[in-house]
Amino acid sequence: MLIANHGAALVLITLGAALVNGALGYGFSSITVPLALLFLSNRALNPALVVIEVALNAYVIWTNRAALPRVWRRVLPVTIGLAPGVVLGTLIIARVSPDWLKLLTYVVLLPPILLQAAGSRRPIQAERSAGFMFGGGLGVLYAVTTISGPPLAVALNNQGFSKQEFRAALGVVRMAESTLTAIAYLAAGLFEPESFGLLPWILPSVLAGVPLGAAVIRHVRSETFRRVCMSFDAWIVSFGASTLLRQLHLVDSRAAFAVMAAVVATDAWLLSRFFSRVPGRVLTHAA
Repeated sequence: MLIANHGAALVLITLGAALVNGALGYGFSSITVPLALLFLSNRALNPALVVIEVALNAYVIWTNRAALPRVWRRVLPVTIGLAPGVVLGTLIIARVSPDWLKLLTYVVLLPPILLQAAGSRRPIQAERSAGFMFGGGLGVLYAVTTISGPPLAVALNNQGFSKQEFRAALGVVRMAESTLTAIAYLAAGLFEPESFGLLPWILPSVLAGVPLGAAVIRHVRSETFRRVCMSFDAWIVSFGASTLLRQLHLVDSRAAFAVMAAVVATDAWLLSRFFSRVPGRVLTHAA
C-alpha cells in the first residue's frame, strides 16, 4: 500500500538518479536513497537497489572496458577490503531499527558529499595499504546504505586517473561491492517480496534515464553538472537528517532544522566559490 501511494514519486526520483548515473558513471543510489528514505525503510529499499546496481555497474565497466588493464591492479586492494565490510554492514542493517538506520545513513553521507561539492583533491601516497582499510569502510557504508559514490569519487579523484580510467576504476569497485552485498543480503534473508515489488517502479526509469544522462553530459560541462548534483544531494540529506532528529525526539523543536540551514549555507558558499572561478580552467577528467 505504501509504494502504491508513493509510486509516482519513486519513478521520478529514480529517473533523475539514473540520468545522473548515466552522465557521471555513479550517483544512482546517492540521489535515490536520501529521497526514497523519506517514505521507505532501508530494509525494503536496499535489496532492490543492489539488484539494479549490479546491472548498472556492469554497464559502466563495459563502456569503459578499454581502460580496465590500466586500473584493475590499482583498485584491487580496495575490492579485497570490501568483503569484511560488507558482512559487517549486512549485520547492521539486519539488526538496527529503521529510523536510527536512516539517521545513520544521512549522518555518514553528509561529509563525503560536501567534500565532493568542495572539489577536494588530496592524493593518497600509500595507495595499496590505504586501499585495504578504505575498502573495509566502503563495504560497511555500501551494505548499510547502498551508497559509495561520493567517498569513492573523492578517493579516485585524487589519484590522477584520466576520465575513462576513473570510470573504469569506479565500475570495478562498485561492481564488486554490489555483487558481494547481493550475496550477503541473500544469505541474511533480506530479499523480501516488498523489495522485489519496488523493481517494476524503478527499472523503466533506469532504462530511460541512463542513456539520457549519457547524452546530456555531451552538451554540458561535466564538472559543473557534478557540483550541482552534489549540492542537491547535500540539501536532501540535510533535510532528511533534520526531520529524523525531530522524529526520534533528539531535538524536539524547529532547531533540528539548524542542521539543514548550516549545510545549505555551507554548500551555497562552496557553489558561489566554484562559479566565481575562471570558467575556462582545465579539468583533468569529468568525475
